[in-house]
Amino acid sequence: MKTTTTVLLSLCLALQASAEIRTWKDASGTHEIQAELVSVAGGKVTLKRQNGTLVTLGLTALSKEDQALLSGGSSGAAPGDWPQWRGPARDDVSKETGLLKKWPADGPKRVWVNEDAGLGYSSFAVVGGKLYTMGLYDAEEKLICIDTSTGKKLWETPVGPILKNGWGDGPRATPTVANGKVYATNGTGEIICADAATGKKVWEKSLTKDLGGKIQGWGYTESPLVDGDLVIVTPGGSKGAVAALDAKTGNVEWQTSDVPENAQYSSVIPITQGGEREYVQLLMNSIMGVSKAGKVLWKTEFPGKTAVIPTPIYSEGQVYVAAGYGVGCKSVKIEGGSVSELYSNTNMVNHHGGVVLIDGLLYGYSDKGGWTCQDFKTGEIIWQEKGIGKGAVTYADGKLYCLSEDTGTVALVEATKKGWQEISSFKLSATSSQRNPKGKIWTHPVISNGKLYLRDQEFISCYDVKG
Repeated sequence: MKTTTTVLLSLCLALQASAEIRTWKDASGTHEIQAELVSVAGGKVTLKRQNGTLVTLGLTALSKEDQALLSGGSSGAAPGDWPQWRGPARDDVSKETGLLKKWPADGPKRVWVNEDAGLGYSSFAVVGGKLYTMGLYDAEEKLICIDTSTGKKLWETPVGPILKNGWGDGPRATPTVANGKVYATNGTGEIICADAATGKKVWEKSLTKDLGGKIQGWGYTESPLVDGDLVIVTPGGSKGAVAALDAKTGNVEWQTSDVPENAQYSSVIPITQGGEREYVQLLMNSIMGVSKAGKVLWKTEFPGKTAVIPTPIYSEGQVYVAAGYGVGCKSVKIEGGSVSELYSNTNMVNHHGGVVLIDGLLYGYSDKGGWTCQDFKTGEIIWQEKGIGKGAVTYADGKLYCLSEDTGTVALVEATKKGWQEISSFKLSATSSQRNPKGKIWTHPVISNGKLYLRDQEFISCYDVKG
């Protein structure tokens, strides 16, 4: 088992050895400096400017991306890449600029359509000109790789057997790309590490057989988190809810045996709190934070019902979670090992389309009221609008990209507290006839390197949204 200190020291030495001058941004994203890393210690970072002057600041004063780099969580992805579920910081917020401010009447230009992605709802990881996703082919769930320039499939690798489901068969998890490898989990809990260039398997594990996990009704839908030399997963079960695997070998590093709750459908997020790395996960009956060494740091109750799905959100010591089935949202303040409730209400009953945090405001679809803008600090509703109906959301360049699960309509909406301001919309043209009658267009949209990626089962569509 490697400690946080060891990881930081190794990364610090590696960056020092490369004498890398890079751009460092502050947490607000408004200030940046060109500097190389000198040291990381005691929750503080020392940088050296090109003129030789030293700058020392708290780790949490840096952007999420820089914090991830310093804690070993960098995927090696370039700016504009989307290396995992909900993007570089797992928050569904793209840093891209220069995108179209308005679309033509029939929508942005469609670059290509791939008609052989297999069945399922898996979203996309996009790194180095390659798109990674998962699909069901006959009775096998596979990891696939597609060339983002042409839409042609480059390779496919089996992950595990089909998990049948009344709402539609096929994988729901999104692959994660890190350091030349890609990690993927199927519905029955098989997790593999494969070479990102060739698809050749490096290792494989079973969340049920190897970690004592228990498959829930919709199967395993969590997208694995790769943080430095660890892969964080949620097998659930009597051996412990959350576990860490060695990213290179797949060996089990730790498991939270003191929290034997079953897994749900949310994915872990990494945060840096008080200069230390931790992992936050939402379960049916609780929200929890776990240290990089596997110690449960804090835990608080959550009134889950039927299924809890959305990924947690974190900012400045505040954790926010939401769920559907009438449950709503909850936010807590965490300080060290203590946790205190800020609010709990039904202002955001978010089923599975996700919520994004932009400038202190949350945006997402609530089963109670429609598309909702909510104050992150207070939990109060700013505005609500039915709009295009229930669906998923992502954010880029000042705009919300909202996808209707019923019609496949994509709306470009201003991210503002002044109400639902729809600018443009178009309808996804490549839709599936193989979708289960109960299933809908549930794959979350992704924006990467000026392209918008959408999916309906076996059809993946790529649109050019660069201005």
